[in-house]
Amino acid sequence: MEDVRTKRGADIAPDHHLLVAKMKLKLKKYWTTWWTISQKFNTAFLRDTDKLNKSEIALSNKFQAFHDLLSREETTMESNWNEIKEATASNIRRFWATRNTITRNGSLLIHWMRFKKGETSR
Repeated sequence: MEDVRTKRGADIAPDHHLLVAKMKLKLKKYWTTWWTISQKFNTAFLRDTDKLNKSEIALSNKFQAFHDLLSREETTMESNWNEIKEATASNIRRFWATRNTITRNGSLLIHWMRFKKGETSR
């Protein structure tokens, strides 16, 4: 989060304030929760305005659906934050190409999974 401000709004009750937050996403590296090797996204994608607009529309649709879900159910802040992260990450995975860091038919992934399980290659 870069900046958080409170503002009075016309459609908000007198004892409530509108909260506006500015967020900055670090898109070059996104760490997945189940795999500790980071995924690197191709940020050159941002130069193509057509793909960028499609990505923004899809993300706004996901957030609209998320907003509708919030208005219906009682949720916690942690579940809300997880939904926001998952919506953003799935949108990036869908529209953006990832830069491959795994070489030789996934050999890095295979060795890493063996290491996590405690196996050795010998």
